[in-house]
Amino acid sequence: MKLLQYIAGKIGAYLVVLFIGLTITFFLPRLLPSDPIENYIVQLEQQAGQTMSPEDLQAIRERLQQIYGLEGSLFSQYVGYLESVVLHFDFGPSLANFPTPVNEIILTALPWTVGLMGISVVISWVIGNLVGLLAGFFHDRPTATALEVLGVILYPIPAYIVALVMIMLFAYIWPIFPLTTTVRPGPLTLKKIRVILYNSFLPALTLVITRLGWNILSMKAVSFSNKEEAYVTYARLKGTRPLKVMTGYVARNSILPQITRLSLTLGAIFSGTVLIEILFQYPGLGLVMRTAAGTGDYNLMYGTITITIFAVATAALAIDLLYPLFDPRIRYR
Repeated sequence: MKLLQYIAGKIGAYLVVLFIGLTITFFLPRLLPSDPIENYIVQLEQQAGQTMSPEDLQAIRERLQQIYGLEGSLFSQYVGYLESVVLHFDFGPSLANFPTPVNEIILTALPWTVGLMGISVVISWVIGNLVGLLAGFFHDRPTATALEVLGVILYPIPAYIVALVMIMLFAYIWPIFPLTTTVRPGPLTLKKIRVILYNSFLPALTLVITRLGWNILSMKAVSFSNKEEAYVTYARLKGTRPLKVMTGYVARNSILPQITRLSLTLGAIFSGTVLIEILFQYPGLGLVMRTAAGTGDYNLMYGTITITIFAVATAALAIDLLYPLFDPRIRYR
C-alpha cells in the first residue's frame, strides 16, 4: 500500500508539473515584442510589391489568426491550445515554415537532441561517479587528491566557456573537427553514422566535461562519508577484500544520492544541451527553439518547449519510479 501511495504521489506531481509547464508555455511567447502574423503579412506585401488591398490583407490576417488559434479572447485561445495539445498533441503549422507542421519539424530535430543528451549524460555520470568513488575510497593517496582537484577545476566552468574553448582549439587552431555540424539528408547508412559521430564529438565532449566536475565532487564526498560507517569498518575487520568493500558496501550506498540528483538536474542538463546546440549549430531542439524565438513562431515555440517539458518530466518520473529498485527502504516509507 505504501508503495502504491508513493507511485500515485509521483504521478500526481508529474501531472501538475505538465499542467504548469503547458500554461507557462502558452503565455510566455505572448510576452515577446514581435507579432508573427504581422511579420508574415509584411513579407507577403514585399513579395507582392505593395499591390495587395487592405481588404485582402485583413482577410489574410483573419485567416491566419484562425489557422494559428490566435482569434478570440485570451482565455478561449488558452482553452483551444490545451485541447489541441493534450487531446490531439497537435501544434498546427509553423509560422516561419508554412505550411510545414510543427510536429514534423520536431520529429526531425528530436533524435539529435535525445542522442546527444542521452549519450553525454550517461558517459559523464558513469565516469564522474567512478572517479569520485575512487577519490573518496582512497582519499589518503596523492592520486585521489589529484582527482578531487580535477573535479574542483571543472565544476565552476560554464558550458558556453567549455564550448568556445573546444571550438577554438579543435575547430580553429587545430581543425580536427568541423566548426559547425554539417550532415547531408539521406538514408541512414554506415557512412552517414560515421559522419554524425564525427560532427557530434565536440558537442558531446563539451557536455561530458561540464557535467563531470560535480559528479566527481558529490560522489567523492558521499563515498568518503560512507567509508567511515560502522558496517564498512566491520566488513574490513572481518577480512573482506578492499575491492569488495569498495564495490559491495561503499559504492552501493553512495550511488543512491547520485540517482536522486540525476533526476533533479535533468532540466539543467537539458538547458545546457540547448546552449551547446546553438553554439555548435547542432540540428537539435535547441537550434529549432532559437529559430522559433527569433522569428516569433508561436506554434514552433509551443511545440519545442512542450516536448522539452514532457521529456524532462517523464525522465524524472521514470527515475523516481525505478528508485525503489535501488533503495528497497522506499517501499516501507
